Amino acid sequence: MTCRLLFGEEDLLRCRFAVSPLWETAEAVRTLRRPDRFPYHPDRLERMRAAVEGLDLEPLWLLMPRRGFSPDFWSLAPSGPSVTIGEELARVRATDPETARRDLEQALASVPGAARGAAGRALLADPARAVSTLADLLERAWHALVAPEWPRLRALLDADVAHHARRLAEVGFGGLLSELDTRLSWHEGVLTVHGLGDHERVLGGMGLVLMPSVFAWPDVVSGLEAPWQPVVVYPARGIGALWEETARRPGRALTGVLGRGRASVLVALGAPSTTSSLARRLGLAPSSVSAHLTSLSAAGLLAPRRYGREVLYRRTALGTALAKGDTGEG
Repeated sequence: MTCRLLFGEEDLLRCRFAVSPLWETAEAVRTLRRPDRFPYHPDRLERMRAAVEGLDLEPLWLLMPRRGFSPDFWSLAPSGPSVTIGEELARVRATDPETARRDLEQALASVPGAARGAAGRALLADPARAVSTLADLLERAWHALVAPEWPRLRALLDADVAHHARRLAEVGFGGLLSELDTRLSWHEGVLTVHGLGDHERVLGGMGLVLMPSVFAWPDVVSGLEAPWQPVVVYPARGIGALWEETARRPGRALTGVLGRGRASVLVALGAPSTTSSLARRLGLAPSSVSAHLTSLSAAGLLAPRRYGREVLYRRTALGTALAKGDTGEG
């Protein structure tokens, strides 16, 4: 089973990367129904469940079949590189009721009997009200599941985009796709997404949005019917280390060059993190971690970036090369 996207010359000029807080919210909600997405982080999954206790997510889950169609109106490609959750939710709330009805009917048809059930009938009876209800639920899910972690998640997603943008310049679009995920392949102007339902779409000059995701793992998702710009969502780099609560010890070689404190901080930054988070994981004083972060940043091994009141640090390409080459035991 494959999804095929057929490119013309103009489509290649209109490909871009994007990050979507709304997409991460919807996929976080889906993950609560699909715990197989978090097999190695049961503690994180339990905290997510606790965060939405008392919030009825059934209307959203009803429209999230394991295989099949989910509504396009809450999955649209972000309009720009720095879209906010408020802007995306406003776009959802502005959905035309007839467009919403078509999406709802198609999503409910993917779940046997869903359209005939009381919840399905209620959604279809008043699509304008359904849009408002679903948008409100997504907003509450954002505040409960994603917003507290968003600076950290956004830093990871931005790092993924920066890395793959560099690789795009080095290997071209066709070479990049298999690096995003092995289920993507390129041949003579056709992007094939393996493992999805049979579908083919001629892009017709609309281009494509490539979007990394934390919560979509392990899936690759391709969607959006015309007239919407198509999107391919792939698992972001560094997800495996994102939820780790403890850091591995640095090896002797790196410790000898940087000292144990700075080496420990560099190795621990497999995913972007704040000073306080690193201090907890490493069991060090925040003042010591701050000093190490400053030194590593001055040496070009880390790149700090401010998100609201927090500063997140991520490894540069040089820092990553040093950390990955450090395979010894401390």
